[in-house]
Amino acid sequence: MKIFRKIIDGCVSFMQKYLPEPFIFAIILTFVAILVAMPVCKQSIVEVVSNWGGGVWNLLGFSMQMALVLVTGATLAAAPSIKKGINKLASLPKTPAGAIALVTGISAVACWLNWGFGLIVGAIFAKEIAKKLRGVDYRLLIASAYSGFVVWHAGISGSIPLKMASDVNELAKDTNGVITSAIPIGNTILDWHNIIMVVLVTIALVAINSAMHPKTGIVTIDPALLQEDDDPVGANDDSPVSTPAMKLENSRILSALLALLGLSFLIISLFIKGKSFDLGSVILLFLFLGIILHKTPIAYVRSFAKSVSGAAGILLQFPFYAGIMGIITGVGESGICLGTVVSEAFVNISTSTTYPIYTFLCAAILNMFVPSGGGHWAIQAPIMFAAGEALNVDHGLTGMAIAWGDAWTNLIQPFWALPALAIAKLNAKDIMGFCLIDLVVSGIIIIGGLLIWAI
Repeated sequence: MKIFRKIIDGCVSFMQKYLPEPFIFAIILTFVAILVAMPVCKQSIVEVVSNWGGGVWNLLGFSMQMALVLVTGATLAAAPSIKKGINKLASLPKTPAGAIALVTGISAVACWLNWGFGLIVGAIFAKEIAKKLRGVDYRLLIASAYSGFVVWHAGISGSIPLKMASDVNELAKDTNGVITSAIPIGNTILDWHNIIMVVLVTIALVAINSAMHPKTGIVTIDPALLQEDDDPVGANDDSPVSTPAMKLENSRILSALLALLGLSFLIISLFIKGKSFDLGSVILLFLFLGIILHKTPIAYVRSFAKSVSGAAGILLQFPFYAGIMGIITGVGESGICLGTVVSEAFVNISTSTTYPIYTFLCAAILNMFVPSGGGHWAIQAPIMFAAGEALNVDHGLTGMAIAWGDAWTNLIQPFWALPALAIAKLNAKDIMGFCLIDLVVSGIIIIGGLLIWAI
């Protein structure tokens, strides 16, 4: 037990000392990608810089989505009725270990259902527990809320397995004709191998996170500091509703009609037209539920304004990660792409049994520079599925190996932690020491699961 505690303390201390602020981390990754791409891909500095600049705005739409999922999710959580429900649930754990276990489990289940939903719900729930339970380490609480994110790509909102189950023509194009028919989710997400891996990873995270709670040196936060965030700007404005404009601002009917319009669209889209519950659907659900639960338009506007500042890190850093993606996927006169070089290096040392593991590790490395399922698909799909077919590896297994690798190193990649950190008002270095332990534990289970799946 003392050895385990020393390892944890060592990881926390290491991350505190050497992991920079997420924006600095993105800058460092940018120059690492540049310095590697030039000699490996035989690209000139002009080509590399052009690829970087050409990619900077490729995540613009996604950046807006991530900012909105954070702000609308936080605003929904601030609605009186939602706060009341969260308060009751947050009152359940009576010990720090119990709180850590509950937050981890809820986060993992929510992320498996929908990653955007889980990312926000876990952080908000953890923050609420910190207001109520004394003696729980706030850093570990938020790290536990984020740790469940590791299962998201193996869940029903995983972009890679859903891509494999979608349009056949697009699938054939993306894989250079290797896959000519859709791969049903029964062969990926709902395959029994994958389900067991998700369950085992979740159980392990619950156990290890609970065990990591320190006995001494606990870092807590004054509940009063968190409480200050609960009162949206202008919430206590008692000015009489006298003018026509003020009556519109405080109209419950107007909020109800708008929410009815938005929720009706969602119902039609999901249940009548059969479209998937994607990130856009999460945003709309958060938005219109928030509008109706805040009761009046002006109450929603004030609460929304209070939540906007948390999106600053997303808006600043996502263009830089898009630029890194441009470097990794960019091709110069040499015709060589850095992402392709990395993928082919792993393919060359693989056998039919080890191929899924190397595919997983390849995706894990690329994820540090390209933390996007869509980016991974563009880089790896043309190479990995062809090599997998040559080695007689099931396409579903290849796809899930990429998906698990894409999700695994998110535990130490600040990119996806930004929404949770914004809600918690913490820095990445505060939680990544604990996440490093989760990375090792979950990695052992995932690699073992892929190996059994391949045999």
